[in-house]
Amino acid sequence: MKTPAEFDEIRPYDPEDLQGIYDELMEDESFLAVVQAIMPGALSRGKEGLRAMLGHCTTNLDFQRTFIYPMIEKIVSEKSTSTTLDASALTDREQPYVYISNHRDIVLDSALLCMLLIRNGFKDTVEIAIGDNLLAYPWIKKIVRINKAFIVQRSLSMREMLASSKRMSEYMQYALTQKRQSIWIAQREGRAKDSDDRTQEALIKMMLMGGEGDILEKLKRLHIVPLSISYEYDPCDFLKAQEFQMKRDVEGFKKSKQDDLINMQTGIYGFKGQIHYHMAPCINPWLDTLEGLPKAEILAQVVQHIDHEIHANYRIFANNYIALDMLEHTDHSDHYTPEQRLHFEKYLQERLQMIRVPQGRDDDFLMERMLTMYANPLRNHLKATES
Repeated sequence: MKTPAEFDEIRPYDPEDLQGIYDELMEDESFLAVVQAIMPGALSRGKEGLRAMLGHCTTNLDFQRTFIYPMIEKIVSEKSTSTTLDASALTDREQPYVYISNHRDIVLDSALLCMLLIRNGFKDTVEIAIGDNLLAYPWIKKIVRINKAFIVQRSLSMREMLASSKRMSEYMQYALTQKRQSIWIAQREGRAKDSDDRTQEALIKMMLMGGEGDILEKLKRLHIVPLSISYEYDPCDFLKAQEFQMKRDVEGFKKSKQDDLINMQTGIYGFKGQIHYHMAPCINPWLDTLEGLPKAEILAQVVQHIDHEIHANYRIFANNYIALDMLEHTDHSDHYTPEQRLHFEKYLQERLQMIRVPQGRDDDFLMERMLTMYANPLRNHLKATES
């Protein structure tokens, strides 16, 4: 199915585009250098061997199965102790869904989801919303569009942003209803650096800009599934703490493209411990309880419901309990051993030593920031499950 031309600027590549894009990549020395660094086996037979491997990938899913899936499997086998998915709440696996998740890692949130879907018997992966601020080089933009990503345009004027948001909403409707493709999108722009995960109402408003019908009809066509992502260890915890101090101490501080690349690399190759993905039920049956409410109230309720489902389905680890006890002097020691606490305290001290700030480290502030990152999922989980 050829995607309408109106979406050409943002859509993933169609299968018909792939061979031409492969030819362009094979002439890009930066791309070949990255392949050599992270997948040396792909170049074991030289450029022509890689060209032949690409040539056999006639669909985007073929490319994911040949290149992305094995690479992600290798990463999680080396950098995690377990990687699991609970999809038991989905009663219809043939239905395309919009998975809205908390945002833990720039690259891996969606990549791990795709791997876990394939591993757990789903027939297809998801299309991925990705900000153009992360596409630092032309070959990266090509790779992500082969890998079923559609582009979220940033840094636009207000008028341009409205037009871009409407086009993206219409593209998502097209992908769901015509291409029958599920979609992954983060609940907010950028990661929640303190792990206090909250859905932006603007995201829901954007998704409702396309299509016809009233607000509940539009919401039901999206088939939204809240998705919880839980990491035992966040490889970027020290970088996030470092960014907090830089923003506190340096007026107008903004991350550079190089900072984004460092965060991506650290997130991919850092140790994560246990990783768990948990799908809540599709929200469509719950939406029936909102009949008759004004639009603004429906939006507020939907955001709250998504957050509640994400928070309730976190997997909570010993680190989360220890961090909360260290911050608030509470006692959840029935959830961890003294050895686990000593190990986590040592881990935090090691992470602290990795932080580099020109004005000098504020160790108390940085430690509080890292503890908060690990405590907030538990705080939100306790509130969600108590209610």
